[in-house]
Amino acid sequence: NIYARGLLCMSCFSYLCVCFQIDSDRMNQLKGIIYAAVSSATFGLAPFFSISLLAVGFSSFEVLTYRWGVATVVLLLFGFLAGCNFRLGAKEFMTVFGLSLFRAVTSFSLVIAYQNIASGVASIIHFMYPLAVAVVMIVFCREKKSVVTFTAILLSLIGASLLSSGNIEFSVAACISVFSYAGYIIGVRKSCAVHIDSTALTCYVMGLGALFFFLGGMCWEGGIRLETNGITWLYILGLALPATAISNITLVKAIKLAGPTLTSLFGALEPLTAVLIGVFVFKELFTVYSAMGIALIVVSVSLVVFQEKRKRV
Repeated sequence: NIYARGLLCMSCFSYLCVCFQIDSDRMNQLKGIIYAAVSSATFGLAPFFSISLLAVGFSSFEVLTYRWGVATVVLLLFGFLAGCNFRLGAKEFMTVFGLSLFRAVTSFSLVIAYQNIASGVASIIHFMYPLAVAVVMIVFCREKKSVVTFTAILLSLIGASLLSSGNIEFSVAACISVFSYAGYIIGVRKSCAVHIDSTALTCYVMGLGALFFFLGGMCWEGGIRLETNGITWLYILGLALPATAISNITLVKAIKLAGPTLTSLFGALEPLTAVLIGVFVFKELFTVYSAMGIALIVVSVSLVVFQEKRKRV
């Protein structure tokens, strides 16, 4: 276990060294990188607050209703104070509605995964979304096939199998989040959403998501509780503010300024944060096989990301 934690720390250090070698001459790209790092690090706190709420008896729908609902209210206030334009045309609204579905599926599948496998494992599997982006771009956007891409996919599958410890059924939930999040990333960059104000876009996506989860709770859980406990509200605010509002708005800004590739690269901070919290706070098992799985997934994602960067040069 000590060796495994040592390998994890070495992986973190090596990955940060690689990240700092990225060309960031353009100011917009530099801002995008900063936004991506903030987004990933804060989003990595989501497992801690989600599991804490599940532990006090919240259902998945209740966790996500409060998460997205409170974050939406905060962003609405911020948007109005900042003078953001919330007006959308019919075409833009339909695009945002589709993006909100992708984002809602991502959150719901991750909460399901947190309840059945280690939160760090679920987060690491979720980090495979750049590979999903590459696959989608090859299949639907007719991008050129590459040996590097297929090698990366193979490595990531091996890494995921090492992490899942044979719990294939609920690793599927984490894998669903991979493709739904990839759809969200591509949609923000490749649709008219790229021209929508970041705060307004995030607010609409989260507001629609909160509505979806509220309706889900009413239909399948018999309703959503009205929480009055102070400690529980601290968990809710921790999940809604840093792990949702801040992470999502900085994610949108990162995609617009730095692009999906660099945003995906810095996404490594998210699962690494979740793994550290899982090991040191929730005492989740972390073995040499876990470290090997993480290393394979980080390498596979890095292969795809740097291949995309070379295409642009």
